[in-house]
Amino acid sequence: MKTYKKPIILLFIFLATAFNASAQFSLGGGTTSTVTGRITAIIMDSLTKKPVDYASISLIKVKDNKSVNGGVTDAKGKVVLQNVVPDEYKLTVGFMGYKTRTLNVKTTPEKPDHNTGIIYISPIAGNLKEVEITGQKALIENKVDKLVYNAEQDITNAGGDATDVMRKVPMLSVDINGNVQLRGSSVRVLINGKPSGTMANSVADALKMIPAEQIKSVEVITSPSAKYDAEGSGGIINIITKKKTAEGVSGSINTTVGTRSNNGNFSLNAKTGRLSVNGNLGLNQAYPQNSKVVTFNSATIDGVTNTVLQDGYSKWSRVGYNGSFGLDYDVNAYNNFSTTVKMNRFSNGGPGSSDILRNGIASTNFRDMDMSFNNLDWNVDYRKTSKKEGEEFSVSAQLSTGRNGSDFTNRFTSAGIPDVVILGHNTGKNNEYTLQTDYTYPFSKTTTLETGLKGIFRNIISDYDQSAQDFDYDQNVAAAYGVMGFKLSKKITVKAGLRAEYTKIGGLAGNTFNFDNDYFNLFPSMVISQTLKAMTTLKLSYNRRVQRPSLFYLNPFRNESDVFNPMEGNPKLSPELSDNIELGYSTFIKGSVINVSMFYRNTQNVIESAIRPIVDNGISKNLTTYINVGTSQSYGFNVFGSYNPKPKWTLMANLGLNTYEINNAENNINTGTFLNYTAFARSAYALPGGWSTELWGVLNAPKRTFQGKTDMMYFYGGAVKKEILKKKATIGLNVLNPINRDLNIKTTNTTANAIQRTDIHYPLRSFGLNFSYNFGKINYNAQSKKKKGINNDDLKKDEQQGAGQMGGGGLK
Repeated sequence: MKTYKKPIILLFIFLATAFNASAQFSLGGGTTSTVTGRITAIIMDSLTKKPVDYASISLIKVKDNKSVNGGVTDAKGKVVLQNVVPDEYKLTVGFMGYKTRTLNVKTTPEKPDHNTGIIYISPIAGNLKEVEITGQKALIENKVDKLVYNAEQDITNAGGDATDVMRKVPMLSVDINGNVQLRGSSVRVLINGKPSGTMANSVADALKMIPAEQIKSVEVITSPSAKYDAEGSGGIINIITKKKTAEGVSGSINTTVGTRSNNGNFSLNAKTGRLSVNGNLGLNQAYPQNSKVVTFNSATIDGVTNTVLQDGYSKWSRVGYNGSFGLDYDVNAYNNFSTTVKMNRFSNGGPGSSDILRNGIASTNFRDMDMSFNNLDWNVDYRKTSKKEGEEFSVSAQLSTGRNGSDFTNRFTSAGIPDVVILGHNTGKNNEYTLQTDYTYPFSKTTTLETGLKGIFRNIISDYDQSAQDFDYDQNVAAAYGVMGFKLSKKITVKAGLRAEYTKIGGLAGNTFNFDNDYFNLFPSMVISQTLKAMTTLKLSYNRRVQRPSLFYLNPFRNESDVFNPMEGNPKLSPELSDNIELGYSTFIKGSVINVSMFYRNTQNVIESAIRPIVDNGISKNLTTYINVGTSQSYGFNVFGSYNPKPKWTLMANLGLNTYEINNAENNINTGTFLNYTAFARSAYALPGGWSTELWGVLNAPKRTFQGKTDMMYFYGGAVKKEILKKKATIGLNVLNPINRDLNIKTTNTTANAIQRTDIHYPLRSFGLNFSYNFGKINYNAQSKKKKGINNDDLKKDEQQGAGQMGGGGLK
């Protein structure tokens, strides 16, 4: 098919310019060499013996008492001060609620590096109780640019998958199929800051492949800067998996046996000197369980109404595995190479049957469905720093390749009529290549420039049984960005940027239908943050985002795995464009956290599913497709709070509300204004002897579309956990929805001449026994570095059952 060369040529011109610029900073030659080193330290609480993150470190020269360097500790309590000139210094450690600690440090040209080891800081007497509360990392952390849910601190996650984890993240809502929304809008999901090939087909299915035990934390970014890809109307979700980078060999084993699913996960990490490697293997197997499904369709064409009632069940099972291997090497203090390979395979499906009543005539449908997802992601990253603190150049490349299959069989039986058999088979192949370069230059300690270039080249082929139904699709994206961060005053920080993206799309459907589209967009962003007082921040932000339709939405050929509810995509879809304004306030008061945010979002060309009556082989039925329904204006706010009534008792709650409305004067669409909400509550208590307990609940409001709504849903659960084997292992019991086996979800869509109702009884109740064990020896004096890599976050994903049902590969 036709190849689009213009964006590729432009990208390589951009990359050549970037490499030329990078070659001119600190790549050797022409500069006078000065010996510099680094100072490393680990800050820990003297009582709990646990790391203290966000502690402030200051390096002061003894001769003139001037501060020459500084930093903030990471989640492991570690800080590395780079580019330190040999001299005598005072190293000062400070953190709210702790006594300031100062010690002398001396480096020489012969020994420019100095490792202080572990530095213990003591809590102020009046804060001893508070230290007891915060000795363990908080479940929810509110940071300047994101909200972080520390999943590894939540004992009820054991035995579940990433979908179960997402249900408990503040500001997110998850429907029964596992589709995620942020404040009622589409969201981009990344894993360790990078895309996953399986996310291209279906976010919901991809999340079910990740055992909860693998997840360290979930970052919710509501106001991404121009540095991020512009995809995701609501923002970005970044899932951080567990990986240790400390010196030594360590690992973990996690396993869960339950009534709904079984999970297993093994990870191994090793680091010695400049080299570190890590590997991970996860397995998931869900038992087949009956899901009762009742659907009703009414379609009126030319005054003639046809009705179809289907009452049956499906008995689907799920099996999957995912594995990864990573290697990281520090060439020297300024150059780093890393590479990661991720593989996964996932399949689900099974038999089912339905009793059918069509216009009063009875029949039965026996069906079988099997969908498979296979994907490989390979990343190679290079990172270079210089003697100028904060200056950094990086180049990243990523290859993603996938092969996905969809097979279904429908056999219709009716008294006195020969059986009718309908078969379907589809193989989808997707290949994606990405190049990215980023450069950060600090003009001063308060002013920093970030800039970069990126190119994404995608090709998707969807092969059906009949070549006339093949679908071939190309999408190329070229992007450039610039972000400037600076201080207006001691307490006011500004970060403003602009991103430019050019998108070229081309497709060939069935060797007869060609379509192409290209568009250029500018995406500005700005964040203004003011510190009102210690631990209290006020933030105002604006950004523009885009939501491109992926293959699931574009593929024009019909999926008739459900003959009476066919589905097809729409290659003429335009991307969604949204403008977002957010005002946020956060504070920390005596161990309690309060975060409040308000937002306004205007979205053009909103993409939603739509039904319309059609006649197919003489039968009237409702066809589901996708259209740009109009413009949406949404207002909302979110309130999150965490409180400790007792030192070992934590109460937590989150409430999010947003309005929904669609207007389109051309198509005479005006839904009126509806209120959506999501609520979450949690209570956790630590008991003596290593015991801990937890109870939680989630409530999601009815979900609206311009044609209908899905009923309210709620989930609840609890867990108890016990530390054993000298705290190296834990054993626990989890329960989810113990009272009701099924979650009953009803969806109704209505037009002037069509009705579609779905009533699903989804088996949710489960009990699980889980065990985890950590092994190995870690040296906390090891150095770890923040990595740069690919972030492909630019496509709207399936909000239904997964792209496999549309037959084919997907976009990333």
